[in-house]
Amino acid sequence: MGCGRVGSTLARDLEVRNHTVAVIDSHPDAFRRLGPDFNGDKITGVGFDQEMLTKAGIQRADAFAAVSSGDNSNIIAARVARETFGIDQVVARIYDPGRAEVYQRLGITTVATVKWTSDQILRRLLPVGAEPDFRDPSGTVRVDQVPAPDIWVGHRTIDLQEQTRSRIAWIDRLGEGTLPTQESVIQEGDLLHLVMREENAAHAYSVIEKGPED
Repeated sequence: MGCGRVGSTLARDLEVRNHTVAVIDSHPDAFRRLGPDFNGDKITGVGFDQEMLTKAGIQRADAFAAVSSGDNSNIIAARVARETFGIDQVVARIYDPGRAEVYQRLGITTVATVKWTSDQILRRLLPVGAEPDFRDPSGTVRVDQVPAPDIWVGHRTIDLQEQTRSRIAWIDRLGEGTLPTQESVIQEGDLLHLVMREENAAHAYSVIEKGPED
């Protein structure tokens, strides 16, 4: 539901991945954003109306995304999709982060646009390690992006993991994601995605800054 910049991009991306997509929007002109090559259904109407959802084929749907510009519309549509039509995979875009947290607890995955954007900017403004890329809902585990420090270049990834008490989930290297092995060595320009316990973060960054122990 919603064929703005987010909805149209999402619809095209899903179709490129060979999914069948139906898009609902109350403004027919919005469908122009989909481009001439879009093969999915375009439904003009209110996206939380059961008749419109049925017309869009929600009974056959595996997932539903409510990404219109209105929080209320997205919340209502997400609840109808989940509670009336039984769709398990439901995502709603919510601008108000407080409301997003409420609906997250009700089992509706939410993307709080303002908070997400703010968090992304914060992570690029603050020093490395000040704010993680991801923190699990319990606040116990975090994922951090760490540019490979010069002092660790040439050393094995397993040594960094053991000494920092963290795990390297993957490495961005030359534009591609790489899974580390027992023999992997940290290279210049690597971006390490470290998984660690929140309580261990200070120790991990202390070891990263100090360098490897011989």
